[in-house]
Amino acid sequence: MIDTCSGHGSRIDAPSGAPSHGRRLRSRWPVLAGMVAAGLTAYGLAEGAELAPVLTASALVYLAAAALRKPAAAWPLFWGAFAVIALAKVMVPAVDPTWVLLGTALAAVVYGLLTGAARPAEGLPLQTVAMAGFGLVAAVTVVAGAEFGAYLVAAGLLGHAAWDVRHHRTGKVVVRSLAEFCFVLDALAAVAMVIVAVRG
Repeated sequence: MIDTCSGHGSRIDAPSGAPSHGRRLRSRWPVLAGMVAAGLTAYGLAEGAELAPVLTASALVYLAAAALRKPAAAWPLFWGAFAVIALAKVMVPAVDPTWVLLGTALAAVVYGLLTGAARPAEGLPLQTVAMAGFGLVAAVTVVAGAEFGAYLVAAGLLGHAAWDVRHHRTGKVVVRSLAEFCFVLDALAAVAMVIVAVRG
């Protein structure tokens, strides 16, 4: 817009509705947070079993949010799931956190059924099926270990990344910021696992 009042007709102001660079950057915080989380997850990564709890937690967040019927609960659930992983490793190091998370998933399903969260079908029922699939991949990874487990969990994480994209588009079950964050975390963690497996 030309400023005719000040006599500086050559100055052009940016449209008031145009988003600033800072605002665009702030809107992409889930991507940046996902990259940081993926970096921390990949640090010192050696085998697929290390990522099995991450895959299980990713699916659990969606399942628990569906059981509660509160998409906004996704972020507290995410932090809760990873707190469970950390505590399990410290308090019961002999037990893989994957099993603890799978037990938590079962409790979430029971809670959802008891509180009437069985509908709609794309909520608890669909998330239960997804949890069963991703949970099975994680469980087999823990049992199999070695190279096969590495590629299996990487495939599982990429599958969940696609699940994240689907939910980001629909805006259902979890908030979009969580789906965006989880997509970046899952995809980058999968790539890191493949690189570690290839390098041996």
